[in-house]
Amino acid sequence: MNYDRVLNSRIAQVPPSGIRKFFDVVSTMKDAISLGVGEPDFTSQWSVNDAAIYSLRQGRTHYTANAGLMALREAACDYLEARFGTRYDPKTEIFMTVGASEGIDLALRALVEPGDEVLMPDPSYVSYSPGVIFAGGVPRPVVTREEDEFRLTPEALKAALTPRTKALILPYPNNPTGAIMERPHLEAIADALRDTDVIVISDEIYAELTYGGKKHASFASIPGMKERTITLNGFSKAFAMTGWRMGYACAPAEILRVMLKMHQYTILCAPTAGQYAALEALKVGRETDYAYVNEMVRTYDRRRRIMLDAYKQMGLSCFEPRGAFYTFPCIKSTGLSSQQFAERLLREKKVACVPGTAFGESGEGYVRCSYATATDKVIEAMERMKEFVRGIRN
Repeated sequence: MNYDRVLNSRIAQVPPSGIRKFFDVVSTMKDAISLGVGEPDFTSQWSVNDAAIYSLRQGRTHYTANAGLMALREAACDYLEARFGTRYDPKTEIFMTVGASEGIDLALRALVEPGDEVLMPDPSYVSYSPGVIFAGGVPRPVVTREEDEFRLTPEALKAALTPRTKALILPYPNNPTGAIMERPHLEAIADALRDTDVIVISDEIYAELTYGGKKHASFASIPGMKERTITLNGFSKAFAMTGWRMGYACAPAEILRVMLKMHQYTILCAPTAGQYAALEALKVGRETDYAYVNEMVRTYDRRRRIMLDAYKQMGLSCFEPRGAFYTFPCIKSTGLSSQQFAERLLREKKVACVPGTAFGESGEGYVRCSYATATDKVIEAMERMKEFVRGIRN
């Protein structure tokens, strides 16, 4: 059997994730510390777990509506309005997805036709470019620079726009850089798009994770932008519910209908027990003023500062991240490429980070280190990295 003749060549040619390659190795190494996978080291709240268990005991093991439980959609809409000032109709403008990742896939397939171009900041999350290719489109990275705090600038956006541009992926707070876009920055992007038909896919999964007094601004809250924005969010990062695979997509009803059609045929509905768990997470969050989320943010912030201080001691420059849970130090002064740095750090010091090139060509000269791991491990990893950098320079 010649599998090259039967497989979809467009998909077969997409390389595997540059993140997972390293962590397949880490799983086989004793005493290795992983600063790689973007997953909270916190666990779901007990009341969230109990809500799912109770739903099972009550026999709620059947499909829900394709769009999800109405109570959950209403709660999610209330949450978005209270926290970020965006209001959606729970009947027609939101549905529950299998994580925000399904939302990315559905948004791209709903919009992209063969040859359409999709813009995205570079560096950014590893799934965007493959997702565009899977949908038959052409990914167009737009370089962001450390001197601009890795924000997408209106000048860079305008220079990248062509008649084939169908969509812009706007992923802030950003993975891997930790960059954020404050409201004035988003308003400048909105002004650059007003005379176009470009749709914005705003991936806001890290919306709750901001530091230094900064607050997340949602692109759909900019006047005139809701009608052209697909907002994606979920429970994985803010509520430490990665394994529940619960997310949601919000958009104008005309766009959402197309996304929901694909969801109906491929997924049917998000996991029922997960929906009850997500409903409980929002309920407890509202009743406690999001105390659980706020405590996680404080812990992440302490680890963030530990890493930044360590980089200074190593003589590595690092843009100060204001969102998500990643640092993106510049390792150019070591004379190593991103790949060499990550491979040698893992082999010689048993510390795993991700080469910046996993997130795009402009990630060369950087590595991504996640502080979503235990504080004692962060401290130990930084000590090992100091020894590694010192050894290279000596």
